[in-house]
Amino acid sequence: MSAVTTTPAVAVPPTGKFRVTWPVILLGAAGLLVLLSLTRIVTGAHDITSSGTVSAALYLAVPIGLAGLGGLWSERSGVVNIGLEGMMILGTWFGAWGALVTGNPWVGVVAGALGGAAAGVLHAIATVTFGVDHVVSGVAIILLGTGIAKYLSALIFSTMPGGGDTQSPRIPAMQSIGLWGPGGDNRWVLFEGADPLRTLETQRWFFVSDLAGLLRGLTTNVSLFTILAILLVPFSVWMLWRTSFGLRLRACGERPVAAESLGVNVYYYKYVAVIVSGALAGLGGAFLSIVAAGTYREGQTGGRGFIGLATVIFGNWRPGGLAAGAGLFGYTDALQLRQGGTSVHALLLVVALLLAAVGVYQLVRLSRNRAALITGGCAVAVLALFMITDTVPEQFTSFTPHLTTLLVLAFASQRLRMPAADGLPYRRGQAK
Repeated sequence: MSAVTTTPAVAVPPTGKFRVTWPVILLGAAGLLVLLSLTRIVTGAHDITSSGTVSAALYLAVPIGLAGLGGLWSERSGVVNIGLEGMMILGTWFGAWGALVTGNPWVGVVAGALGGAAAGVLHAIATVTFGVDHVVSGVAIILLGTGIAKYLSALIFSTMPGGGDTQSPRIPAMQSIGLWGPGGDNRWVLFEGADPLRTLETQRWFFVSDLAGLLRGLTTNVSLFTILAILLVPFSVWMLWRTSFGLRLRACGERPVAAESLGVNVYYYKYVAVIVSGALAGLGGAFLSIVAAGTYREGQTGGRGFIGLATVIFGNWRPGGLAAGAGLFGYTDALQLRQGGTSVHALLLVVALLLAAVGVYQLVRLSRNRAALITGGCAVAVLALFMITDTVPEQFTSFTPHLTTLLVLAFASQRLRMPAADGLPYRRGQAK
């Protein structure tokens, strides 16, 4: 009788999934600031980390981020919201109108949100109740919002002093807050006259001056509307991922049939999500007319609703990634406004170094030889372009934010996972 021997099983440790935590985020931000500081010293493009650039980037990122949050709420419930642009257009008009009629910019903020929410109701009725294709309904919302804003401007703003068929009179200024600098009627300052960060920034020291410029841009003359918009990001995280309401809403975007079988009113949650989506997009539009420009102008949104939708994809349908995408677009847009070609040319060196780092990571950690070779080739090409040129043509700098968005989406496409039922038709009773 032969004895049967068994080989003991070797315990294989589970492969750990990389998690983005606050220490990782802070370390990554510090590393990026070091890279920008080195680039500033090498190229002499001091505006890439200046407080003016940071402040402009923040203002340019807010309307895109609000539109992106609107798209996130809608798509997490399973409804694609292509109509964000139209909802933003209505937000710009109603925000300006509300502020002008009452003389209070905060009334304009509420009016802009209600204007976007009204378009959200129409989108919900079309897609949720009547089952209209989400893209078709979204395009209709854009056309409707554009037409309504144009008609109302000719009807109302043209009769006001300083207004016209395509623009409104000057809107009352929104209050701002800061730590440093001069105060005023609409500006609250904690330490009036004192500005130690400015002294550090002008020294142009490695990293220290760049950090001072970053902090100064984030703490000087910040609109209260901007603070409200920033707070909406953690609020969305808490609402969608930390409450039972958010769990049910996300279930409607993942498995609506299963959610209905458990007693969830899928139609209700989709309606709420799309209306909130419209309100957030309307807030983004109101920011453009009340804070960014101080007046309503036709075509003011400039496609920011579509860019907001791109930030949803870039952020993998999560608020944190969405905010990072909006910040990236706002930063590149701010660069082309400040020192234009010089700043964008310096950014080429940053892109080359980042691509090289990604290529090394793909080769060493992921063993993706072909992907690493392609990424490394792109890094060499960008570095060569940086070496043989002194500046970037003005015609290209205006396209930089859009090109950045396309490149980021292209590189991030493999790790994206949209809600399983996003954009799919759903009819009540499918679970039965």
